[in-house]
Amino acid sequence: MQDWLVPLSDVRFSAEEVEAVADVYRSGWLSQGPRVAAFEAAFAEYLGCRHAVAVANGTAALHLICVAIGLGPGDEVVLPSLTFAATAAAVAQTGAIPVFADIRSPAEPWLSTEAVAAAIGLRTRAIVNVAYAGHPGELGELRELASGHGLPLIEDAAHALGSRLGERSVGTIGDAAAFSFFANKNMPLGEGGMLVTDDAAIAERARLLRSHGLTSDTWARHRGDQVDYDVVAPGFNYRLDEPRAALGSLLLRRVPENNDRRAVLAGRYSDAIESVDVVAAAIAPTAGITNAWHVYPLLLDDHLDRPAFRARLRAAGVQTSVHYPPLHLTRAYATAAAYPLAATENYARRTVTVPLFPHMTDTQQSRVIGVITETLTQ
Repeated sequence: MQDWLVPLSDVRFSAEEVEAVADVYRSGWLSQGPRVAAFEAAFAEYLGCRHAVAVANGTAALHLICVAIGLGPGDEVVLPSLTFAATAAAVAQTGAIPVFADIRSPAEPWLSTEAVAAAIGLRTRAIVNVAYAGHPGELGELRELASGHGLPLIEDAAHALGSRLGERSVGTIGDAAAFSFFANKNMPLGEGGMLVTDDAAIAERARLLRSHGLTSDTWARHRGDQVDYDVVAPGFNYRLDEPRAALGSLLLRRVPENNDRRAVLAGRYSDAIESVDVVAAAIAPTAGITNAWHVYPLLLDDHLDRPAFRARLRAAGVQTSVHYPPLHLTRAYATAAAYPLAATENYARRTVTVPLFPHMTDTQQSRVIGVITETLTQ
């Protein structure tokens, strides 16, 4: 196992947060209950939306949205290929077909509104925007495009907790959004996710389906509010548990402070590489946008040897990654790319993600910057 001097991501919890989880175990009630409800209420208030539905992970949130809006076999959904596998899997699990559209450019690695418009066809039933690295991309323009075609706009906001477009939180602009609380996210619970929406019908359907399609949950029956249940739809076991909900309610309070630190670190990276001709920040600051900076991707010049660059950082104890191998180049989705994806492919072969986490020290970041500049200026 590699002993990283600077890991790609890292997690730390306070004594208060650890104690909150321990309190849940001492309580004897672990499955979905009052702490989940409290977490949902706090999350909805934080985002400024009407409904928040806590689920087992971000993929479950995406899948529930797809089911709740009625996607099914033969339907098509337009989304970027530059995303994690879960975005397309949530669509495919309904029987619908992912149709990949290109990003704006290698310097603007988010879904292109024009590319989406070209991909809309007679069978298109939804559009999915991905807030890549925390940047909402062309979310406002995609909202207008979707509305003009009478299509739901789904937000994959896994990277974007705390991101804003103007005064509105990312996740509140589409018809529904999915957040992830995976171990490397801006609010890490290990696993967990949240579906958010202002649409009462989507929220009601999601709440029903996350727990087997039952008309009452275990907590309600435990309290004696209800003694029986009916099964009114084939549902899923997508519930979030109480320990993670208790932790989430506390971590949510730290998101603004942690995101501010991420922004400082991202700015320091950008300033440091500005003088290096063969590398650029993949995401530049954009007026009117607050970026949660989930990750910090670099964009190398096309002629550079990316594996050698990553190997040099690895030898120095610096972990890197790639966000993402394009889905249309994977075996599972190789037939889904009906449109040219030249910008996606160009970006994907040149990008490298470097370490970023709130408690990253200036010394750790200086090490990363030093290795990058030394490697690329030789």
